[in-house]
Amino acid sequence: MSEASAIRTITCMAGTSVGSGQLAVSQPSTDAQPLTQDDIDFYWANGYLFVENAVDAGQLAAMIADFDAWTEESRRHIEPYGDTLAGRARFDLAPEHAADAPRLRRVASPVEVSDAYLAVMRNNRALDAVTQLIGPNVEFNNSKINAKQPGASTEVKYHQDFMFQPHTNEDLVTCLFFLDDVTLENGPLNVVAGTHRDELWAHWHDGVYTGAVAAEVQAAHVSDAIPVYGPAGSACLMHTRLLHGSAPNRSDHPRTLFISEYRAEDSKPLQENHLPSVYQAEVVRGERTNRVRCSSYEMEFPEVPTGASFFSQQAKA
Repeated sequence: MSEASAIRTITCMAGTSVGSGQLAVSQPSTDAQPLTQDDIDFYWANGYLFVENAVDAGQLAAMIADFDAWTEESRRHIEPYGDTLAGRARFDLAPEHAADAPRLRRVASPVEVSDAYLAVMRNNRALDAVTQLIGPNVEFNNSKINAKQPGASTEVKYHQDFMFQPHTNEDLVTCLFFLDDVTLENGPLNVVAGTHRDELWAHWHDGVYTGAVAAEVQAAHVSDAIPVYGPAGSACLMHTRLLHGSAPNRSDHPRTLFISEYRAEDSKPLQENHLPSVYQAEVVRGERTNRVRCSSYEMEFPEVPTGASFFSQQAKA
């Protein structure tokens, strides 16, 4: 991976008080500082950072065991199933799903139904790194599992996460934990370095919210995309404005990601959470300050999804 030459200077804006009426949640303390200054500079220049050993072997094994159990359970279903706070299905199935070849492609808010995923969300090495980037006070935003089984058609069209979740400022980091070895062949995340400092591209087209940038925007950037791959247990940290996508899995090996999004505690949501959870807004590092910080940007509010996952929105593209 090549490092971009430009280094972004982080400018903090003064906050103003709001009345949240919420109490701070006591969290385990950590003195871990996994990132060097070069790592921090790389993140702000490029909009992403690869972190090795983001979870330990025990955490990884527990998450894999739960996902394998859900995959086995999915054999008994022919359409998305399960309940979430949003009233949508928790478990989403790819079009090729069948009892003898299960294709579970999304689990919404796994932290609500798995002690293993909840424990990792609250304490992992990538979160320590996030604290160095946007801390010291960090909240949990939402989580999901995106899976690509061998031979499945699932792909992710190029998009920016922030266009699904407007907040008062853009200090949000997506942590993508690798539950499998991610290779060039099994549909790795592809990121376009530096685009977090570019514009917010429209995800509405001809009156339809597609959850993806226009075809011409993707065409102009796809040749610059960098695949992010590595061993299970690693993670990629990604800025909320970074342009990214991924291709279908064309290998014989699965590619499963646990995705946990964090935000600076003074970054407040401007629309309902599209992946709501009983744990949303939990302070996972630091403390609650009862302050809000605002940045300057313009965008059109996203469409609140009605299907089991954003794959149904992107299917409109």
